[in-house]
Amino acid sequence: MSADTTQADYDLVVIGGGINGCGIARDAAGRGLRVLLCEQADLAGATSSASTKLIHGGLRYLEHGEFRLVRESLVERQVLLDAAPHLIRPQRFVLPHHHTLRPRWVLRLGLFLYDRLGGGQRLPASKALRLHDGAEGRPLKDDFRHAFVYSDCTVDDARLVVLNAVDAHRRGATILTRTRFERAIPTAAGWRIALRSASSGQIREVRARALVNASGPWAAGVLEQIRPSRRGTALKLVQGSHLVVRRRWEGDHAYVFQHGDRRIVFAIPYLDRFTLIGTTDLPYEGDPRHPRITRAESDYLLALVNEYFSEPLTRDDIVADFAGVRPLYDDQQENPSAITRDYVLELDDQSGPPLLSVFGGKLTTYRVLAEQVMSRLSAPLGLDDRPWTVTATLPGGDFRGGDRTALENELAQRLDWLPPAVRIRYAQQYGTLAYDVVGTANSVAELGHDFGSGLYEAELRYLHRYEWARNADDVLWRRTKLGLSCNQAQVCAITAWFQTQNREIAS
Repeated sequence: MSADTTQADYDLVVIGGGINGCGIARDAAGRGLRVLLCEQADLAGATSSASTKLIHGGLRYLEHGEFRLVRESLVERQVLLDAAPHLIRPQRFVLPHHHTLRPRWVLRLGLFLYDRLGGGQRLPASKALRLHDGAEGRPLKDDFRHAFVYSDCTVDDARLVVLNAVDAHRRGATILTRTRFERAIPTAAGWRIALRSASSGQIREVRARALVNASGPWAAGVLEQIRPSRRGTALKLVQGSHLVVRRRWEGDHAYVFQHGDRRIVFAIPYLDRFTLIGTTDLPYEGDPRHPRITRAESDYLLALVNEYFSEPLTRDDIVADFAGVRPLYDDQQENPSAITRDYVLELDDQSGPPLLSVFGGKLTTYRVLAEQVMSRLSAPLGLDDRPWTVTATLPGGDFRGGDRTALENELAQRLDWLPPAVRIRYAQQYGTLAYDVVGTANSVAELGHDFGSGLYEAELRYLHRYEWARNADDVLWRRTKLGLSCNQAQVCAITAWFQTQNREIAS
């Protein structure tokens, strides 16, 4: 260990700008710590933007006996719904009974437990449903007669990540995107950490009292890099892929389809005009930055939904697809679907300054994971362990009673000059931050150039200045989902706009 005793620049450096890293940075900054977060690409640039967009308890985890995880997730579902009611929305899921798979009594028992494990939840309880009596049965084949319906929530996953980073920054954290972690050397005063800028290639060195490795699919490799003698912790990388197709049914309900391999696949209303179908579970061994859906995966998803839908889907119906790599803690399960979705925190403070690594986890449990990380670091950092995020709203979620309809009505009155579709999107993606997006504009003309699909220059300027957006993909596929409606000419125009802005920053 180096004898360097220089005072640390930061109390905590966090490696990784996914949901766990940004949640940890937010929690730590809110406790008054000096925090730096580095992310090698864009926030939510990997796993955290390639999910099934759910905040849920994980109904199928009950079959694997993960009752603690399900209970924790169900409690967090309500906490997060209160924290970001513009991003997180209640969703009713229809689970048709397949007569050759799980018996109806098994489904009923599982949902009975699901309703009760979370305690005093405010979402509607599950119930039985006769499919031939209502709209829920219309897109399905006639031989599906019975179903159950239950509650969970959907979320804009990438925006949830970004809002945690925004809140962390507001509370004093330094957020560095396009900044790669290079090395960390232990010293008597903490860590000496080297970070490399992707744009300039320059190395920046900082000192920190503690280090958190929340690098997702790269966590095991980062840990071995920092502590070469520390081996044994393993991640199981699993690819999950999704299809986006045109909207398939009337109504706001989603579907959960069972498969003979004991897996389930969701079909969820997505961005009003689309349906999101997923996910798969395949072992993954490639570069986590570049997963691609395979033909076998798309065939699997199409075949499964076509078991249920009366009007079959073909490849021609696919509008888009995406794949993500889930970094699961390796619990030695051979079946990827059976690997735990729980998280493991490993704190090493015996052989030098504190180093905490995060393995596994899911969107729904990121906040409580961050809280537990801070609890583990409270003694090494001399913190007063007082959790605060459980009752705190995220930026944009601070509207009265979390009533989305009331927010949309307020925006309709105060921003009546905005096109209705844009105003509704602002309410859903930004909440009360919509006023910051609009700024001083009082007309559509004052929003600047219209890049198409309701994307004006004012929004680009806001995302560039306050949400670390640096290229068209950052905006079209993570900060918004307008990539599904923009044409190539519009993408090129947005790309050119960012090139100009980035040159101005560089100069």
